[in-house]
Amino acid sequence: MVDGDTVWIDGIKIRIADIDTPEIGQPKCDWEFQQGIKARDRLQELMNSHPFEVKRVGSRDEDRYGRKLRILVSNGRSLGDQLVNEGLARTWTGRREPWC
Repeated sequence: MVDGDTVWIDGIKIRIADIDTPEIGQPKCDWEFQQGIKARDRLQELMNSHPFEVKRVGSRDEDRYGRKLRILVSNGRSLGDQLVNEGLARTWTGRREPWC
């Protein structure tokens, strides 16, 4: 687990394509760091609590950092959407926006 929107699965680094979560590695403020920890921990909980599928979406396979762009789906629902509904992430719009 890297953070709330980037994970390692079977040795592959995956960027969850449908969400953006607060940064842990280079947060701009303490609030962003704390929310990032909550998002990471909740994603891990969701991934461990139910079986999920890793699905490719859109035409891009990787981001500019070489991470695979995928969504995680359990029982027909995106785990990213769950984080958005819980206030721990926002829907990815194609560009980063500040959290602080």
